[in-house]
Amino acid sequence: MKTAIYHVIGVMSGTSLDGVDLCYVTFTKTQQWDFEIKNVETVPYTETWRERLKEAIHQEVGVLAQLDLDYTLLLGQMIKAFIQRYNIENITAVCSHGHTVFHQPENGMTKQIGNLEILAKVIKQNVVCDFRVQDVELGGQGAPLVPIGDRLLFSDYDYCVNLGGFANISFEDNSQRLAYDICPVNIVLNHYAERLGVPYDAGGNIARSGALNAELYDSLNALEFYKQSPPKSLGLEWVQSHVIPLLEKHGLKTEDILRTFLEHAAFQISKAIASEATAIFTGGGAFNTFLLERINTHNTINIVVPETTIVDYKEALIFGFLGVLKLRNEVNCLRSVTGALRDHSSGKKITIKIL
Repeated sequence: MKTAIYHVIGVMSGTSLDGVDLCYVTFTKTQQWDFEIKNVETVPYTETWRERLKEAIHQEVGVLAQLDLDYTLLLGQMIKAFIQRYNIENITAVCSHGHTVFHQPENGMTKQIGNLEILAKVIKQNVVCDFRVQDVELGGQGAPLVPIGDRLLFSDYDYCVNLGGFANISFEDNSQRLAYDICPVNIVLNHYAERLGVPYDAGGNIARSGALNAELYDSLNALEFYKQSPPKSLGLEWVQSHVIPLLEKHGLKTEDILRTFLEHAAFQISKAIASEATAIFTGGGAFNTFLLERINTHNTINIVVPETTIVDYKEALIFGFLGVLKLRNEVNCLRSVTGALRDHSSGKKITIKIL
């Protein structure tokens, strides 16, 4: 069987606003897919950019259009610098998620900035981007998109769990891949850690020092979202309208909010995984030792935290893979996951002729 090889850069910006993840990786296809990560880097946002992205959801159309252009140019400069820093010469395509400003699939809307055609011109590379829009147009949630990568690249595990801004999960069920957002995680934990002057709660130690508030804990677990069946996904606006008001309602110390919300997240995550199953945990939350401890308190799970490169860059890796599947015109978006009308090959290809 002929071997196909693709050298791509996966680019990912998450809702926790840590920065932009870049992952240069080679994908090889014979009978199955294999990958080798060559170079990785996270480029942190400046405080100015963090604030612009935080406020983007509230901006009018004209301001948002300018932000889209500015952000696309920012991504272009980051990607160019990454290519130069690691002397990367062989690139099939740059596959970029962009940054989600709003995600309202129930209203047929999703918006990721940073996917304008000028990106290809700035970096002088072919680009695959804007992976969510087509799925929403087909009646899907537009999320999560990572599960096709979980199925084809991480099939050794019963469950794949990513603990980023939100916790999401994917697994096989009766030969179908199922996946959905479980609950918010770092998008809330980081918000309250910042109140204490740190960007995140390292190891969950601040939460560990706090006290659990039973009333708040029960209120969080009673949120309507947790009663819904998959497919389902979450966005920043849901956190702002449903979660933050509950957390602020009781006048608790920040440490107690962190402790209570972490327990809530641990409980919701533990419910999503079958007892004794093997689950790979990635994303920044995989380093939250206290969160993992509390998950295993609620349910006995064989939690696997892989090498740091995969923990930190799995989403960038898989968005690179989604781009490869798009280039091959193969399915990269599963209706069993998103609820779309059909499986499809999502994303926009921007081709540039390099002279």
